[in-house]
Amino acid sequence: MKKALLIASVLVVAVISTACINNIAVQELNNKAAEYMQKGDYESAMNRLQASLDLDSTMYQTYYNLGVAAINANKFDKAIEALEDGIKIKPDFADFYYSLGVAQIGLADEIYEKADSHEEAAADTEKETVNIKRDITEEEKANVKELKQSASVNLNKYLELVPNTKDRETIEEMIKQCEEFISEDNKKEA
Repeated sequence: MKKALLIASVLVVAVISTACINNIAVQELNNKAAEYMQKGDYESAMNRLQASLDLDSTMYQTYYNLGVAAINANKFDKAIEALEDGIKIKPDFADFYYSLGVAQIGLADEIYEKADSHEEAAADTEKETVNIKRDITEEEKANVKELKQSASVNLNKYLELVPNTKDRETIEEMIKQCEEFISEDNKKEA
């Protein structure tokens, strides 16, 4: 009996020690990520935050910070993924919805910009590149519309959770632009 109690005690101490070491490593990674964010090195911040999540995927703040870093790095797909994962942990954290809306609008705009600045090699032998404007594909258009709809929903959710935000007018304008895009697209489809 004493031997079983001793083994159980050793296991408990080992688990607690591991958890403490893990928490210290997570905190160090998050602190380093904050330093990189302040310097504008969003890629390095994203790497540290992802490493932090690999150690502890329960910290909603880390998902939020990863989402913000990814937005600043124009990695909108990564931002959307991180923010949606964070919402699963803490759905009442209002800033998730604002940042998710911003990331969705950013990705939608990026899809349009890529269509507008499509580069192709020129036909001559020097292989120069020229900008050729191409029409956005139906699949891209549907994706943009879905992103704008989701952004509108998320920004409205943010306003619902933070009704007295000082940025209310700006956010309402963002929602209006999303809804106008959707309305125009619906008119074109009709």
